[in-house]
Amino acid sequence: MIEIIPAIMPKNYDDLVGKVGLFAGVAPLVQLDIMDGKFVPNRTWPYNPGDQHFVKIIKEEEGMPEWEIIDFEVDLMIQNPEEVVGQWVLAGAERIIVHIEGVNDFEKIRKAVPQGAVKFGLALNPSTPLSSIEPYLDRIDFVQCMGIAKIGFQGESFDSRVLEQIRSVRNIRPDMPISVDGSVNSETAGILVKAGATRLVAGSAILKSGDVSLAVLELRNLVQ
Repeated sequence: MIEIIPAIMPKNYDDLVGKVGLFAGVAPLVQLDIMDGKFVPNRTWPYNPGDQHFVKIIKEEEGMPEWEIIDFEVDLMIQNPEEVVGQWVLAGAERIIVHIEGVNDFEKIRKAVPQGAVKFGLALNPSTPLSSIEPYLDRIDFVQCMGIAKIGFQGESFDSRVLEQIRSVRNIRPDMPISVDGSVNSETAGILVKAGATRLVAGSAILKSGDVSLAVLELRNLVQ
């Protein structure tokens, strides 16, 4: 079954709470796009000056919004994710994604993310050769291919290079889950699945639809 995953770029903690709340009872898992303002220009929660919610969450003094009914997939669009990835394990992430272009020490990441306890994936841009992640394919749970050239923004144009990237991953690892993030919508969903994608991460196509529940349902119906 193809998985439809709503994506949120939380501007701050209040924005996180409000947007996650939209998906209570709609989707079992939500992707959080986390940006430090270094790897990509944008900055999101928890990289807000003075915010203490994330500190309290990793200390288990607070829980993530709707944590009892929604799991979180955390897409770390940050430089040197090895320095903070362990904090997201403590925060209770179900899945963690790091972008190969920002990784300096893969071994440090693998030590911080226990195999079997947290699902771990590598993301790569359309312009990044598949060879950059091939040495790690036996040590990750899934691959995330970016469907846009300019990551860290929602509503960007579809980059068709992702289709060949998906096919290449599928050829090398026939059973590996493949996510696509970026420009996933009613026009691209079908061709992405035909190419071999098994998870579709959609941000603006869902959040700007006016009815997030209906938008998720329509995407599911398109690809099942």
